[in-house]
Amino acid sequence: MVLYHVVAQLLNSTIRTFMHLKRILLISLLFATILPGVPARAQDIVKHTASAPYIEWIGQYPATTGVKPKRSLGTRIADFILGRKNSLELTRPVALVVKDSVTSFILDQENGVIFKVKDKVGEITQFKSRQYKTFPSLVGISRFRENSILFTDSYHNKIFVVNPEKKSLSLLSDSTFGRPTGIVWVPSERLIWLVETNAHRITVLDEKGRLVKRFGKRGNAPGEFNYPAALWIDKQGLVYVVDAMNFRVQIFSPEGEFISQFGKAGDGSGDFARPKGIATDSYGNIYIADAIFSAVQIFNRQGRLLYAFGTRGQGKGEFWMPSGIFIDNRDRIYVADSYNSRIQVFQLMNGGDK
Repeated sequence: MVLYHVVAQLLNSTIRTFMHLKRILLISLLFATILPGVPARAQDIVKHTASAPYIEWIGQYPATTGVKPKRSLGTRIADFILGRKNSLELTRPVALVVKDSVTSFILDQENGVIFKVKDKVGEITQFKSRQYKTFPSLVGISRFRENSILFTDSYHNKIFVVNPEKKSLSLLSDSTFGRPTGIVWVPSERLIWLVETNAHRITVLDEKGRLVKRFGKRGNAPGEFNYPAALWIDKQGLVYVVDAMNFRVQIFSPEGEFISQFGKAGDGSGDFARPKGIATDSYGNIYIADAIFSAVQIFNRQGRLLYAFGTRGQGKGEFWMPSGIFIDNRDRIYVADSYNSRIQVFQLMNGGDK
């Protein structure tokens, strides 16, 4: 009987190993067969045609991974009390927003802190709060009025407003949400769009946190959601939602009316395994960070796969469970490379497919 169990365990282990290797092979083939003439992964120097668009790696934060900055005694005591590994070390970035060409804010979910990076120098965003001492599940972040930042915590089920200059923290409203995740402020409309993941819906608020409208319910029909995870709003006001467990992206009008959708679960080109962050460039192309594929896939508005970059690893242009993504007005692409504990920065070169 003992021998039987040993053989059974060895057999099960062998099968699991085979399936894992099979999946790695499928994912490798996926990104080895992306459109010809376009690099499947970003590199320092790539051979390409003069007119073909491509993605170029240009840097990362921190500049060198694995470097641990020195902490004061007070910081070490605070980290010990709050159960943090090292609050001064970027550990698990999940989302970011770029304020200007030299300033960005990064959510570190592992340490429950917000990093402010200016001129490639990072610091913890400090603020005072009597009620909220820790943030166990930071997820979404957005710019807000008066140099403030909006962020969501899906443990507290709240939206917070932090002003880094005044070092103040407040609730947007007293409302409790169904696991708030992705969030975007639209200054032209003075509205805040929010993903409520566990409620399977999109919520629109005014700048004081008052409800304007909601739409969506659990399902797989157009306009329905199954654990939506993130959203992005482009300059035309179009709303792009990562409908994570339906393995698709849905596109809505500024009024919240369904327009189109694309995507399905699978291992093929243009399929999704674990879609996370979403953003668009100035050409209207849609970028999806997929944590399982460890890559970013790029689509046009019709949902046609254009090209992709990234593979599993720790080198330049490689990812390990990427999460959030942000694209600025220069078409500079920032990817939260979560389990590599860094933000990687890329540049779209030679335009895109309009």
